[in-house]
Amino acid sequence: MKKVILDLAVTLDGFIEGPSGETDWCILDDDMDFDAFIDSIDTIFYGRVSYDAWGNFQPGNDVAHAEKQFWKAVHSKDKYVFSRQERQDNRAAFIHSDISSRVAAIKQQGGKDIWLYGGAGLIDTFIKLDLIDSYRLSVHPVVLGQGKPLFEHVQHRIGLRLTGSRVFRSGVVQLIYEPERISQP
Repeated sequence: MKKVILDLAVTLDGFIEGPSGETDWCILDDDMDFDAFIDSIDTIFYGRVSYDAWGNFQPGNDVAHAEKQFWKAVHSKDKYVFSRQERQDNRAAFIHSDISSRVAAIKQQGGKDIWLYGGAGLIDTFIKLDLIDSYRLSVHPVVLGQGKPLFEHVQHRIGLRLTGSRVFRSGVVQLIYEPERISQP
């Protein structure tokens, strides 16, 4: 069965964006091998705002070939957008309700894993519904002091078990956790 993987960059003080939505602090070094992660997924889950900003993003002609290939690979994935807004889009399926059962059905389809791209509201919803199978957080060596926190609306404890970690030459530390779920008899 597919896994839902929350993969994102976070600052040392827990922000996923600066106060004006900036992410210029994100580092993407070649030793991070983000291409391998992209190859390990076949589906991306977006919130509507994130999809509108990045779901069909096309880099300019002045960027490196590697970045163009990266975006081409991202755009080759199946896309689902979770939104209260009803909308038709030939590049993505919009999900308006019954999130838990829709996610379960997508996970049952087989294939590669699912990237929970975000934004923050969608991440909160997935946390509340216990839909995240793996937290893959890349902690960047920067403190912003303010911005959009990763776990802004979490109101209950979530036990996590560390399953992997990596340190990159830039100083980014990647931590991979799985939720500790209590087995049902």
